[in-house]
Amino acid sequence: MASDWLVWVYFTLAFVAANLPWFTERVFFVFEPKSGEKGPAMRFLELLVLYFIVGGIGMGFERQVTGGIHYQGWQFYAITGSLFLVFALPGFIYRYDLRKHLRHR
Repeated sequence: MASDWLVWVYFTLAFVAANLPWFTERVFFVFEPKSGEKGPAMRFLELLVLYFIVGGIGMGFERQVTGGIHYQGWQFYAITGSLFLVFALPGFIYRYDLRKHLRHR
């Protein structure tokens, strides 16, 4: 039962982390960009860094639950990277499409 709860906490953490770059103008949530606005390249770099941070947390959860970390092939990382991009879709849509429509109302 405890591992089921941990999986849902992890999915929620991954979903929130994937959307964070789209909701803030600060670079890595700390630094103010010189131009005043973060570009798409910086947002994707933040997304990549957050993917690795969430992956590291996942490895910690795996070690806690199973007692070890199992080897994963490239297919695992391709699938989890794609899933992380899908998780980021709501923030991306909000940033580049929905926000413009909400401002004009």
